[in-house]
Amino acid sequence: MIVRKKDRVVVLGITGRQGTFWAEKMIAYGTNVVAGVNPKRAGETHIGVPIFATTADAARAVGADVAVMFIPPPMARDAAVEAAEAGVKLLVVLTEHIPAQDVMAMHAAAARHGTRIVGPNTAGLVTPGECFVGIMPAFVKSVFAPGRVGVISRSGSLGTLVCLNLTRAGIGQSAFIGIGGDPMLGTTTCEALQALDADAGTDAVVIVGEIGGGMEEAAAEYARNVRKPMIAFIAGAAAPPGKKMGHAGAIITGSAGSHSGKRAALETASVTVVDTPSQIAPSVAERLS
Repeated sequence: MIVRKKDRVVVLGITGRQGTFWAEKMIAYGTNVVAGVNPKRAGETHIGVPIFATTADAARAVGADVAVMFIPPPMARDAAVEAAEAGVKLLVVLTEHIPAQDVMAMHAAAARHGTRIVGPNTAGLVTPGECFVGIMPAFVKSVFAPGRVGVISRSGSLGTLVCLNLTRAGIGQSAFIGIGGDPMLGTTTCEALQALDADAGTDAVVIVGEIGGGMEEAAAEYARNVRKPMIAFIAGAAAPPGKKMGHAGAIITGSAGSHSGKRAALETASVTVVDTPSQIAPSVAERLS
């Protein structure tokens, strides 16, 4: 799930306003955008990119390693299923507010065809200095810089803040993985941690989590055997119990999904847990030293 410059990227919905804007940014940054998909404009060229009627057509003509969706919620399920059936191995689903039954159908299709979904409701993936897929400001040099610290975040805005603070401290990033804020995600915190643990270009990992759900606790179990330094921040320490908080809409019941529960699980696994995002960069520097 760490995108590389050689990966062939297909943009679904490239001719829309957001698709056009971000596809241009991706191309300018170095992302290998090889095709766009819009059934009504098949055969045209848009911002220098050939447009196909379906993802399958694009895959047959130019190849498709990664697809990114600038698709409205009512059409997201069909677009995602089509991409999986076309053999796309990594699908970045930016769309939020997709009906739950449609998300379930997307995940089922992905499982059948061996497709990794990142999202829904993700801000995307960044490999600083190389490429990005999604709506993260990778091209802003004060925010992202090449380096050896991997960042995992459920929140795009918090992930951006963390990378900004790391860059200001002179600490570059090997990869940013925005897993997304949907209640039913295609990629978990633990799976993203596994990818960064296996990445030879990553020396340390930052986890930006939120209250609700059990992803951070599951990641903590895996983290027990990770030898790379890990630093975490869990948003929502002041949230009242029993209420839906955050864009994942998860309910905290007892200690399950709570800030204290997540913190305890991570600290038991030798992860340094900080109280504020501003403490992440100093903690990374200290652990790396």
